[in-house]
Amino acid sequence: MPDDIERPENDPQESGAGLPPEMQEALRRLTGGADLPPEVLQQFEQMGLGAIPVDQFEGMMSQVQAMFNAPDEGPVSPTIATDVARKLIAAEGDAAMGEREGALAREAAHVADMWLGEVTAIEAPGLHGVAWSRSEWIEDTMPVWQELVSPVASGVTKSLGRAMTAQFSEGGFEAMSSMLPAGTNPAQAIAQMGPLLERAGSSMFSSQLGQGLAALAGDTLTGTEVSLPLTSGTQLALVPANIAAFAEGLEIDLEQVWLYLAVREAARLRLFHGVPWLPQQILVAVQDYARDIAIDTEGIEAALDGIDATDPETLQATLADKLFAPKPTPAQQAALARLETWLALVEGWVDVVTDRAAGAHLPHSAALGETVRRRRALGGPAEKTFSGLVGLQLRPRRLRDAANLFAALEDRGGAQLRDSAWGHPDVAPMGADLDDVLGYVDRRSNPAASDDLDAALAAILGETPPGDEPPPGEPSSGDDPSEAPRDDSP
Repeated sequence: MPDDIERPENDPQESGAGLPPEMQEALRRLTGGADLPPEVLQQFEQMGLGAIPVDQFEGMMSQVQAMFNAPDEGPVSPTIATDVARKLIAAEGDAAMGEREGALAREAAHVADMWLGEVTAIEAPGLHGVAWSRSEWIEDTMPVWQELVSPVASGVTKSLGRAMTAQFSEGGFEAMSSMLPAGTNPAQAIAQMGPLLERAGSSMFSSQLGQGLAALAGDTLTGTEVSLPLTSGTQLALVPANIAAFAEGLEIDLEQVWLYLAVREAARLRLFHGVPWLPQQILVAVQDYARDIAIDTEGIEAALDGIDATDPETLQATLADKLFAPKPTPAQQAALARLETWLALVEGWVDVVTDRAAGAHLPHSAALGETVRRRRALGGPAEKTFSGLVGLQLRPRRLRDAANLFAALEDRGGAQLRDSAWGHPDVAPMGADLDDVLGYVDRRSNPAASDDLDAALAAILGETPPGDEPPPGEPSSGDDPSEAPRDDSP
């Protein structure tokens, strides 16, 4: 149409009159009440907004406003994550725990602690049992999850911010010019939006985290079943609704299932409490893995470029699938190997001591143990959902190797030798030891041989062999420097 021909008033091709009045009013609220330029309204029409039901569109606008107005809580917003997770759990049903469940949990914790005291000398933290709903598991473990996923959240939010900025920049300068004060550079205005877009990315990631935690909460049996030190204090948490679902089809008395799972949870808590360096090692391994996750920036940009404004759920699912690069970096592979080794060692030790503690009292302990091992080794739908949404894999792939290692230590030197493997990070088994279980057992059960090797090496290097240092205050023989003795004790 030539420029000198006047278009009819309210021509939908220019004025945006093709959008329902309610939509136009919702768009005005985003600009503080100002009318949007016709060019912008036309772009919205071309995106297909006019075909969306008004109530659905207003819901989308509310989500957008909430995203940009969310509190700045850093890369991860526990407020958003908790709210999303709670709503998803509530939609599926989440009964509150009563006094009956609480009493059963307290009794199970007491019995489990007593049985474990018969098979391990690792210090007990004075446990008391609690029965949690799925929502309570989310709320109580959220502080640790926030700490764990902050490194990956930081990378995701920055990548989302860059991708969203790129989408605003491509072909949007002319439309933005009509919305900005005269003389304003649209490119500078977009650059200044960076922090706001990063906050929007944080909101999106936190929402994804909430979905992942809702999936885990619907499946986890106890507070720390994923082998991470998620709970604080001395609480031994059981999730009765999930335990009941787990017990279906096992043809085992529910009380035995409660007690067996309580023993496993008590064993983890003893380990985390009695070996104070272990939780930090696990958390560092998780954070190193998350920090090195490669973000698929091209995939994010492609998802945003193909946005379908009429289907926000598909967009969110597409983004979840595109967040993480399909091929892990070498640094990420190394961090993942360390993480999986720690998870396997924790669960392997828990397997062995639980079998010893519960096997003497529960007729179906062996069957329950095998069921739990298969459950952890295969990984359930909830674990896969969490991995896809957050990029964090929580599978102890070498669980059986780790259990065999601790069982071999126990066979060679009893519970004392088995538990002495946790005496210090330098003597704890690592991935290579899972490849050579007997070699590790020999080294731990015959420390004198290691001392002889140290002495031979010291002689070759001209150093004072460990253990031959002169008493304090006396000079060492010769001119060679002495070396402090190495402590190989647990």
